[in-house]
Amino acid sequence: MRKILALLIGSWLLATLCQAKSELFMLPYEQDKAFKSLHSSLKHAQKSIDIAIYSFTNRELAKALRDSAKRGVKIRIIFDESNKNDARSMIGYLEKYNNITTCLLKGEKSPNGNYYGIMHQKLAIIDKRLLYIGSANWSKNAFENSYETLFYDDDSYLVSKASRYYAEMFKLCRPF
Repeated sequence: MRKILALLIGSWLLATLCQAKSELFMLPYEQDKAFKSLHSSLKHAQKSIDIAIYSFTNRELAKALRDSAKRGVKIRIIFDESNKNDARSMIGYLEKYNNITTCLLKGEKSPNGNYYGIMHQKLAIIDKRLLYIGSANWSKNAFENSYETLFYDDDSYLVSKASRYYAEMFKLCRPF
C-alpha cells in the first residue's frame, strides 16, 4: 500500500512540475502582479530578450532592460515606426546601451497604396523559454488605468511560434 501511495504522490509531483507555467493578468485590477511579473522576468533574464512593442514609455521597465544588458543579456526591440519622433518613447534611451539593438517597423502597405498598417504587437520572449503577450503597451497608463490583458506562458510550442514570427518581423525592420 505504501508503495502505491508513494508512486501516486510521485506521479502527481512529476505531473505538477511538468505543467506549463502560465498566468493571465487583467488590468487595471491586477496591475501590481502583472507589472512585477514582467519587470522581474526582464530583470532576471539570463541570455536574451526579444521584444516587439507598439508604445514603450515606462522608465522602470526600460531600466530593467538596461540592467540586464549591462549583465550581458542580448536584447532586441522592435518598435513601431511612430516611435521615431516620439520624445516619450524609450527607444532613444535604450539604443545607446551595449547589448541592446533597436529597430523600427511599419505595417504592410494597403492594397490601394494609400496608407500603411502599424506594428501593433506587445510581446516579449525571454531566454527563448518564456512568452509575454497581450494588449498592454509598456506604459504607466496601460498598467494603471487601462483595461488591458497581459499573458505569460512557458509552453515551448507557443514560445517557438512567437519566436519564428518575431524573426520574420526583425528581418523587415530598419535600425533606429
